[in-house]
Amino acid sequence: MSQSNPLTNAPAESWDLTRTAVLTIDLQNDFLHADGAYGRAGQSSDAIAALPEKVAPLIAAVRERGGSYISAQFTLVPGPGGEPLIAPHLKSLRPFLTKGDFCPGGFGHRLVEHLAPADYTIEKIAYSAFYQTRLEYIMRATGIDNLIVGGIVTNGGIASTLRDAHLRNIHTIMLTDGCAAFNTDVHEATVLSLATVTKNMSCAESLSWLTAHS
Repeated sequence: MSQSNPLTNAPAESWDLTRTAVLTIDLQNDFLHADGAYGRAGQSSDAIAALPEKVAPLIAAVRERGGSYISAQFTLVPGPGGEPLIAPHLKSLRPFLTKGDFCPGGFGHRLVEHLAPADYTIEKIAYSAFYQTRLEYIMRATGIDNLIVGGIVTNGGIASTLRDAHLRNIHTIMLTDGCAAFNTDVHEATVLSLATVTKNMSCAESLSWLTAHS
């Protein structure tokens, strides 16, 4: 097992798993499925495609111990005529995004089948799962203090969410191989930099810890 990070608010060994949730970021069809927005544009990654299978056993283990699964899903809000509201920087970065992509209720917006259904679903419009979402409300309403975080991309939604959690004194574990980016070097550099705000564990280490925690 990874060593406890002295800068984390509480060591994972002390967590109450009934007050713990797995939080996945952006593991939805428009990112991962071949028929989704990124798949149609040829924007794929083997590391990203492998994430649902890696994370699924952890979701099951947390649920078996009284915890929850929260899925945060990137959303493009449809405007008049259905045209999505896309931030200029995103439009420049991903010019292939178009009408219907990441639209609430659509195939592409939905959580990938391998992980569905989540206990709670969060629509997010930016990198962080906390920014202008109902995540914090759900956590308070259900007594969740701790988050085990995985998904994509490491340097975007994962990093922003973990830093926002740190600011709120929420205890977190980052799944080092349960997160991915389109560039391996960027992923590894981000994992290293986030060690100051979260506890880093692999999926295997986390599953071993959860099993021992029963």
